[in-house]
Amino acid sequence: MTLTVILFGLVAVIAEVLGGAVLLTRRQWPRRTQEFLLALGAGFLLALVFAELIPRSVQALGTTAGLVIILGFATIHFFEHTVVEHLHFGEEVHQEAMVSRAASVSAFSGLFVHAFFDGLSISAGMQFEFLVGLLIFCAILLHKVPEGLTIASIMLTAGYSRRTVLLASLGIGTATMIGVLMILIFTNVDAKVTGIAFAFSAGAAAYVGASDLIPEINRSENRIAPIVVFGGMLLFYITAKFLEKVITG
Repeated sequence: MTLTVILFGLVAVIAEVLGGAVLLTRRQWPRRTQEFLLALGAGFLLALVFAELIPRSVQALGTTAGLVIILGFATIHFFEHTVVEHLHFGEEVHQEAMVSRAASVSAFSGLFVHAFFDGLSISAGMQFEFLVGLLIFCAILLHKVPEGLTIASIMLTAGYSRRTVLLASLGIGTATMIGVLMILIFTNVDAKVTGIAFAFSAGAAAYVGASDLIPEINRSENRIAPIVVFGGMLLFYITAKFLEKVITG
């Protein structure tokens, strides 16, 4: 199981770096394409939170789960709005949106924290139940390429070299792997510890989906993107049923 978790973590890292590398193939990446990816990821992520993570955490922790979910939500809010400047996914592809190197470092810090909890969620899910971990991985993978595009575009508009842009994408991916390895340090993870990880991840993911991704999609002039959010939710349901059938036979 440990090797499997690490391999899934590596795939997430590759997706992150791929997002940054893809952006370097052209100076301006089509905004509509990124919006569709973000919309699909937002729908999948929010469906995962409400259909899997919250019920699982409540089952393990009872009413205490609510407090941990709030803590997860508040932690990401704190980092994005207090420690660093608030990051809007997708806007940074425009030259005028990000010109300060200090702002680029702030954005990198926010995404680093976010990516760490991505890895933590993958690892905790895999150790608790493979199907749940696989669904978490799918949800996270859907926004890894757009996340790589985002940090790369920030670094480019801040005037960094292409080598630094790739290193920034790799750094965010590394944060995901650190999260994966952190939970693997604890060889015996009981239901309560896993419930705490699920609850915290649910709060963090709910914040990212509802506060970062959905507002960007709703601000778009492209009226198809909001519909794609429902496609992401449907994709979650189909994926969950398919994987459940494959794994259980």
